[in-house]
Amino acid sequence: MKGALINVFLIAAVLLSPVKAFSAGTVKYMNVMSIYSDEKGAGLKSPEGVACDESRVVIADTANHRLLQYKLEDRTLTEVAEIVMPQVTYPVLVKLNSKSEIFALDGRQRRIARLSREGVFKGYVEPAGLPSPEAYVPKSFEIDKEDNIYILDVFSERVIILNPEGAYQSQIKFPKGHGFFSGIAVDFKGNVLLIDSINARVYSSAKGSEGFATLTESMKEQMRFPTGLTTDNRGRIYLMDRNGSRIIVVGQDGSFLGQMSELGWKEGLLNYPSQMCVNANGEVFVADTNNNRVQVFILLK
Repeated sequence: MKGALINVFLIAAVLLSPVKAFSAGTVKYMNVMSIYSDEKGAGLKSPEGVACDESRVVIADTANHRLLQYKLEDRTLTEVAEIVMPQVTYPVLVKLNSKSEIFALDGRQRRIARLSREGVFKGYVEPAGLPSPEAYVPKSFEIDKEDNIYILDVFSERVIILNPEGAYQSQIKFPKGHGFFSGIAVDFKGNVLLIDSINARVYSSAKGSEGFATLTESMKEQMRFPTGLTTDNRGRIYLMDRNGSRIIVVGQDGSFLGQMSELGWKEGLLNYPSQMCVNANGEVFVADTNNNRVQVFILLK
C-alpha cells in the first residue's frame, strides 16, 4: 500500500497535463514523472544531487540535510529510505558504484563519504599514497564502470585517480589556459571529461593519457554557466547549464546535438539543474534544484 501511495503522489503533478515528447536536435525524450517528497509527504528542498542505476535512485536532498533512496522497478518508485547522518550534513553530489555502495560529497566539509547500500557510513574517501602536493579539495568526483574513483581537485589543479579501495593510482594535471572546472565524468570508453564553467568548454583525456585536450570549442552561445556533466551508454555527453536552466547534449566528437528543456516551473521545465544521471534503460533523473524536485525523463532515441 505504501508503494501505491508513493506512486500516486509522485505522478499526480504530471497527470494534471498530458505527457509530451520533446526533441533536442537528434535526441528525443519524454517527461514522465517528478519526485517532490518522501513517503511521509516531507518535500524535497533544493536537491542538488541524484544518482541512479536500473534498480534505485538516490537523491541528495541538500537543504534538508539528508539522502533519500527510492526503489526503482518497471519505471515505478515503490519504497523510500531516508538516510540522515552527522558525517554527511550537506550532500551536493551522489554517485553509485557496481557494488551498490553510495558515495556522497558533502559541500561544506568537502569530503566524500562512502556508504553501504543500506546507508551505513563506511568512512570517507581518503586517497592513500597521494604524492606531493598532498593537499586537495574535491569539487566533484566520478566512479567508472570498474569502480575506480576520479576526484576533481580544484586546489592542486588535477584529477586524482584512485582504485576502488581508495589507493592512489595516477593523476592528470589540468590543461593550461583553463577557466574553472566544476564537473567531471568518465564515459564508457574510459575517457575523462571535464566541464570548464567560465569558458563553456569540454575537455577530454583519453584512457591512460597524461593530459587533457579540448573536445569542444567554447559553447557560450548555447550555455551560460555549465557546472556538471554526465554521459550515457552511447557516449553522448549531457551538460548541466545551471544558470541557463537547460541541458545541452553533445556527441563523442564534441558536436552539438541539441538542447533539453528550458527555464520554467511546469513539468518538463527546469530551474537551476544541478546533477543528472542516465541509467542503462534510458531513464534520466535531473536534480531540478530551484523547483525543489527531481524530474524523470525517458530517452526515446
